[in-house]
Amino acid sequence: MSMHAPLATTRTGFLSGYLDSLSLVERLHRLLLDVIKDEFERLGILDINAVQALLLFNIGEHEVTAGELKSRGYYQGSNVSYNLKKLVEMGYMHHQRCEIDRRSVRVRLTEKGRHVRGVLSGLFARHAEGLEKHGVLGTDGIDRVNHSLKRIERYWTDQIRYIY
Repeated sequence: MSMHAPLATTRTGFLSGYLDSLSLVERLHRLLLDVIKDEFERLGILDINAVQALLLFNIGEHEVTAGELKSRGYYQGSNVSYNLKKLVEMGYMHHQRCEIDRRSVRVRLTEKGRHVRGVLSGLFARHAEGLEKHGVLGTDGIDRVNHSLKRIERYWTDQIRYIY
């Protein structure tokens, strides 16, 4: 038996775990969008999709530009501009050209947008309470999950910076 066999097995095991994690993150994101969609259908909110609702949730009470949303890492380029435009057209957001840079548009939520944000806030609060109440995840567990995900985020960010 080779001295390298246990090392190769360990690496293969870690790779397999990493690939499982990637798959889970992707599935969780899609599932989150489905959960939001179901909640909106239940409430009769049919003119906005889950991605747009998350955009409203993440903007919150801030006034931002599409570029700021992209730089925070929330959204990909063209989708941000498209979704912001649709949200303005549907009355969920106000928009205003920046005085300094006329090419840039600042957006903020309207009352209708704040209502959607409130719906998501309530949904997420119920989920947090349920996770804890049913013993799915407690404070220590969520802290460990978040710590690990932030470390992966930093690693990936460093990889992108290293490439360029």
